[in-house]
Amino acid sequence: MEQNNENVVAKQETVISNTSGKPPASKDSVVNLDAGDPTMYESFWKGMGDQGAITISSSQTISYFSDVTNFCWFLEPEFAREIRRLHKLVGNAVTEDRYLIVGTGSSQLLQAAVYALSPSDTPNPMNVVSAVPYYSTYAPLMDYLRSGLFRWAGDACMFKGDAYIELVCSPSNPDGFLRQAILKSGGGKTIHDLAYYWPQYTPITSPADHDISIFTVSKSIGHAGSRLGWALVKDIVVARNMTKFIELNTIGVSKVSQIRAAKIVKVVSDSYENPIPENPDKLFDFGRRLLVNRWKKLREAVKASGIFSLPEFPSETCKFTGEKAETLPAFAWLKCEKEGIEDCASFLRSHKILTRGGSYFGAGPNYTRVSMIDRDETFDLFIERLSSLH
Repeated sequence: MEQNNENVVAKQETVISNTSGKPPASKDSVVNLDAGDPTMYESFWKGMGDQGAITISSSQTISYFSDVTNFCWFLEPEFAREIRRLHKLVGNAVTEDRYLIVGTGSSQLLQAAVYALSPSDTPNPMNVVSAVPYYSTYAPLMDYLRSGLFRWAGDACMFKGDAYIELVCSPSNPDGFLRQAILKSGGGKTIHDLAYYWPQYTPITSPADHDISIFTVSKSIGHAGSRLGWALVKDIVVARNMTKFIELNTIGVSKVSQIRAAKIVKVVSDSYENPIPENPDKLFDFGRRLLVNRWKKLREAVKASGIFSLPEFPSETCKFTGEKAETLPAFAWLKCEKEGIEDCASFLRSHKILTRGGSYFGAGPNYTRVSMIDRDETFDLFIERLSSLH
């Protein structure tokens, strides 16, 4: 099922450049739900007014350095404090005795982690694997630079060998299920991509406690444009090597983005710990309410069409809310069941609905991924159009 990675990247860029980032202009517009652009949070932050606003003077953020006493010298102390506070509030990750590293999005941190875990004294590159269906960007990300240190080796379930790095995305992008590592060799390493382990998407059942856990601002609080991610790392040597990669790659991470994100994360935490009566809305509550409604509409449209099917998810008690909650993934893993439709993404494209086909994720073309986190206008038009298909 693998495609040439360069072709995959080219096709994705073509689709994303057409209509992403804007609401549909008319009922006849192309509905672009290919990318995971978290614009559903736009209305929430508009409602928050100036609570997340900051002012940065012209003399601020001039130096490269944020904290020279920290080995991750470009990590803003305020951003680090607010991230640790947020994890403690939500209960989705262990932060005690962990080294925190900031990156320009989770993609840079994934590359930094793979770099840090790949030995430099072996004749062959380290194999990087992930279980199908895996996140579509893993393959091109690992092979883009044709590194001598690591290479993409495909489906973890099919891998044979003792030396590997397994990428575990949990909840999974694209199918939304919680995942654990497949491989158990003593010579293997594991990186956990936890971009969606937040209470609007899935019940928080326990704090993540892994060697490397990677999170991102874009899917946690809806600010993809800030281009920030962070990693919680157990081993100091691995943490230092990850920092070195980012130092060599981009000479650190934007201070402006970190200062902005720190203020926005503070607003989220304050809304739970120090609520304001005149503005009672809270980000995770907002996200869950919206996704409950969207998943209900999608399941109704899928059932009415008779063409598609969707995964079913169990409900579990969420330790953050103290209530039983269902899984509400950021993406719908849609399967075409109708005879004669071999390529689900192409079928939807013929009806002006852009999605990301299963082959990008190592799966069959009868699957396609649909973003559930776009603006209301885009999602509502998608449901309207999907409901008309029979």
